[in-house]
Amino acid sequence: MQPLSIYFAGSLFCHKDLVGNLHLAHSIENESKKSLRCVLPQNLESVVTRALDVRNQDLLQVINCDLALFNFDGTDLDSGTIVEFMMAKMLDVPAVVLRTDFRWSGDQNKDGDPWNLMCSGYPRSRVILKNGMAEYQAAQRKHQDKHPVHTVEELHDSWAKEIVSAFSELRRMPSLFDGDQKQALAIYEWAIKFPGGGLSVPSGWCKELVSRKAAAGLI
Repeated sequence: MQPLSIYFAGSLFCHKDLVGNLHLAHSIENESKKSLRCVLPQNLESVVTRALDVRNQDLLQVINCDLALFNFDGTDLDSGTIVEFMMAKMLDVPAVVLRTDFRWSGDQNKDGDPWNLMCSGYPRSRVILKNGMAEYQAAQRKHQDKHPVHTVEELHDSWAKEIVSAFSELRRMPSLFDGDQKQALAIYEWAIKFPGGGLSVPSGWCKELVSRKAAAGLI
């Protein structure tokens, strides 16, 4: 059986982002026993330089993937990540939102999520909130006499376990499409059209994609 693909969205503008994304993706794949495969935008080969082409490449990956993981760290959420999140939710892609930033931001009260309320409350979504600093310090104390990589592994393996479990739970939830492939196809075809700017796929691509996701119980 082919592994299910996870679009891993988040900031990728510095070495901390890049290395953190890569290592957590590796932990998720190991925890799932290779039944899940992370698609990292930072690893996508790009032979183009136009910003619009980079955007289109990432949006196509969101549409194509079976599941999605969104990193919601930062006092102000990464705008590109939010666009990808909304695309995924329009298509009812099962999504895990991970925040390891202990700072509170947004306009919700303490019983809500620590970000803008417009990014909360969507179906087939699971929020995982972690205090990255506290968990780092705990892992660092546990492995203080060992190589720093053990601290990193402790953190990411722990988070990966929760993420994989959340995806298992999300996959058991009914889709908003309720098995209606005709309706799903219409929405997927609209998802290709509405961004404009040259986002295009071969004839029949959406139909094959919807059939594949339906066979995996995702639609």
